[in-house]
Amino acid sequence: MKKGKRIIIATLAGILFGFVCLAFATSSGAEVPCPAKLQILFSRALIGFAIGISSLKFHWTLHGLFLGILFSLPLAFSGLMAPESPEFSASMMFISTVVMGMIYGFLIDLITSLLFKAKVE
Repeated sequence: MKKGKRIIIATLAGILFGFVCLAFATSSGAEVPCPAKLQILFSRALIGFAIGISSLKFHWTLHGLFLGILFSLPLAFSGLMAPESPEFSASMMFISTVVMGMIYGFLIDLITSLLFKAKVE
């Protein structure tokens, strides 16, 4: 049941950070299409789920960073197709998506491993 606890906590943390990421995306005032909103939420939830099911034997900091990068790449590449805006170029969208994925992965693993003590088995 320890693995189930880890999966649930990490996935819920991923969903939470999906809403945080969505708030950042909509804070500029530009309308974000519904499919893009769902993609943001599911991408961050997927990072949490991947952290929960992973049994890689890295330290939790590297574990979260690695999986955050890995599972942010699809969202980052789709960000390259976004229309250019004066304040945010496509390459900046790519870089910020990957960096934020690293941060979210780190925080999800921090919450899961340290706060709730659901370590990788």
